[in-house]
This record gives sequence, structure tokens and C-alpha cells, in this order.
Amino acid sequence: MRFLLTSLICALSLAVQAQSVKLLVQSSPLAGFQYHVGAALWTELKVGDELALVREPANPHDARAVRVEWRGMQLGYLPRAENAAVAAAMDRGERVAARIAALVEHRNPWRRVRIDVFVVL
Repeated sequence: MRFLLTSLICALSLAVQAQSVKLLVQSSPLAGFQYHVGAALWTELKVGDELALVREPANPHDARAVRVEWRGMQLGYLPRAENAAVAAAMDRGERVAARIAALVEHRNPWRRVRIDVFVVL
């Protein structure tokens, strides 16, 4: 009986761990950083901060647009040239997550923020 109970606890533990597995699918610069609130929030942003990804299928500039938010405020978008796979995953209902991977003081806004995108398995 004890062996069965131990096995059950191990199986449940593995199931819980499996729910939190994240697979890195993209590492990209943040597009449009200069057009949103990023500059005003620069000193508050930290590497590792969680980001929200929001699909914008009705976006007039890009039907695959994926908005990137930090604490409910828009920082920019996934780059148009790199958003197809993430947009498709989101459209299929897959869970995605993102975080700030790098912050660099640079004049070029495309080099200031790098984000990692994960599919949550």
C-alpha cells in the first residue's frame, strides 16, 4: 500500500511539473518601443519581468499582430517578420508566455529590449 501511495504522489508531482514546462520558441527585439510607454517606464523594467502577449487580428497594419504589454501597459509588438508562429499558436488556443530577456541602453529602439517567447506545455 505504501508503494502505491508513493507512486501516486510521484505521478501527481510529475503531472504538476509538466503543466509548467515552457518551451522557448522565439527571442526577438521589441518592435515599436519608441511609439509606446517604454521610454517612460525604462527605469522600472527588469530582465526577467513577465510580459503579456495580446493578439490583434483586426490590426489594420498586420493581421498577425501580437501586442506586448508590461503590467497592462503597451511596450510594443512582436516584429512583423517574426510573429507568424506565435500568432498561429495563440489562434489555436495554445498558452504562450513572454519575459524580458535583455535591456540595453542604446539609441536604436530596436536594440533596447529583447524578449523571449515561450509555449507553455
